[in-house]
Amino acid sequence: MAQAKHDEKPTGSAGRSLGSQEARSPTGTGRPTGLDTGRLEELRREWEEGPLQKSLARGERKPLFLTPSELPVKGLYTPADVADLDYERDLGFPGQYPFTRGIQPNMYRGRAWSIRQYAGFGTAEESNKRFKFLLEHGQPGLSVAFDLPTQMGMDSDDRRAEGEVGQVGVAIDSLADMEVLFDGIPLSEVSTSMTINAPAPVLAAMYIVVAEKQGATPEQVNATTQNDVLKEYVARGTFIYPPVPSLRLAADLIAHCARHHPRFNAISLSGYHMREAGSTAVQEIAFSFANACAYIDATLERGISVDEFAGRLSWIFNTHIDFFEEIAKYRALRRMWARLMRERYGAEKPGSLSLRTHTQTGGSLLTAQQPENNIVRAALQALSAVLGGVQSMALSCYDEALAIPTEKAQQIAVRTQQIIAEEIGVTDTVDPLAGSYYVEHLTNELERLAWLELEKIESEIGGAVRAIETGYYQSRIAEQSYKFERQVESGERVVVGVNKYRTEDEPPTDFFRVDNRALEQAQVEKLGALRARRDNEAAQSALAGLRAAAEDGKSDLMPPILEAVRAYASLGEICGVMREVFGEYRAPAIV
Repeated sequence: MAQAKHDEKPTGSAGRSLGSQEARSPTGTGRPTGLDTGRLEELRREWEEGPLQKSLARGERKPLFLTPSELPVKGLYTPADVADLDYERDLGFPGQYPFTRGIQPNMYRGRAWSIRQYAGFGTAEESNKRFKFLLEHGQPGLSVAFDLPTQMGMDSDDRRAEGEVGQVGVAIDSLADMEVLFDGIPLSEVSTSMTINAPAPVLAAMYIVVAEKQGATPEQVNATTQNDVLKEYVARGTFIYPPVPSLRLAADLIAHCARHHPRFNAISLSGYHMREAGSTAVQEIAFSFANACAYIDATLERGISVDEFAGRLSWIFNTHIDFFEEIAKYRALRRMWARLMRERYGAEKPGSLSLRTHTQTGGSLLTAQQPENNIVRAALQALSAVLGGVQSMALSCYDEALAIPTEKAQQIAVRTQQIIAEEIGVTDTVDPLAGSYYVEHLTNELERLAWLELEKIESEIGGAVRAIETGYYQSRIAEQSYKFERQVESGERVVVGVNKYRTEDEPPTDFFRVDNRALEQAQVEKLGALRARRDNEAAQSALAGLRAAAEDGKSDLMPPILEAVRAYASLGEICGVMREVFGEYRAPAIV
């Protein structure tokens, strides 16, 4: 049989070109430049009735293939699945609207994402040592985990904090602790992300004052507070006040940073925790965008134009287990956000239209059984996040299902990212999976379904706050979480080492332990010593000023919070004043 020449036109079974006659290149090369969908459909039917039918006679692994978001997955994707895709409208070029292909023109060819492992435990002294360890091993920025009492705005000597001090993060009671936490770490050079929500304005104030004391200018303070308290009512539960005053506090911090600290990301809008609680990728997008609209609207009411602060809105999303769905999710997120900001809010600056996101691999996907498998899971999730185009990343460590990660586990997580960045070639070109029929189809589907969900929240339910108050978010996530667990229990969804390929008599894994009794006693003693040596008259005066501002319902709360922090009022005292004014929120029962 004669070998085909390289310049011969591709033909189907009937010898006809896949490109229509009208779509042929005008250059005369004979190569098709268009898509004859009718011919493609004919070829597909021939394939389905021939080779595919023979394979199907042997059966397939599952009767139905679905992504975790329940999007059906076909056995084959072709140009027909993306026939409506318009390159200029839907993809564009990296660094340009609609940012589907990335927010920087050359993406990781210029600079890799920031490695930002989540860390913090025990006292400020212990966490300071861990931070320095991570910086010495190549991590360029920090990500702070706070203990539960700190997240709830309680001091370590609060009776409700007993047994929780320093257990899931670092205990921070006052400016004095924050000074120790960053001792020897120049905040004019190192960027820091702080996972804190209800008391975020207080912790942000502490960080700003420490940076000032180190000699940093307001323009040099480069940090992020999560400050996304609305998702706390939905997914985590570390809220303090009712939604309306919580939204007020969050917007005050956003406005303050827009005016005074141009490199401070005052909010990191989070889809991560809703995904951890059980949401689908579609819900993760729609719910977090609905929350974002609430924050934007509240900040606009403070007289800040959208282009003054939108460029400093940052995000954190969960990189879940379905490789291609997660890649498509990040591409859909960027495109959807660009359109939302331009069309709804009239934003014009490219930074206002660009969705910059941190990601962490899914903690809820970690298994206590065969925990070393988590190293592989995290590596594959990290790879999908990179192919999706994220800006910074943390890997959930392999032993994190058991306790606070060990230094060894943190080092493996950092090295995993470094291998992806520097060894395997995926950072050498921008958005390498663009044009994949499957990835582009998934991108379109995720965006389409997320727009429908967002429209429902805003038009039928009344927006994010109302969706929280009615329990809409919570009930939808609970349904999905229950469904996922049933799939794992039935074996429909395989979790290696848990419901398949189990190891009997598996030896226990060593994990990190904290001596809580000694730690808690030391932290309580430090707080008592602080109260004894500070200027208590100044502290009480500052707290009185905060109370007056909170009670009038309109004042910017950041100036009095900063004054109280500088006077070494404790976190519990500052949040306690606002508790008395705003009240404490009790979540409704979800049925």
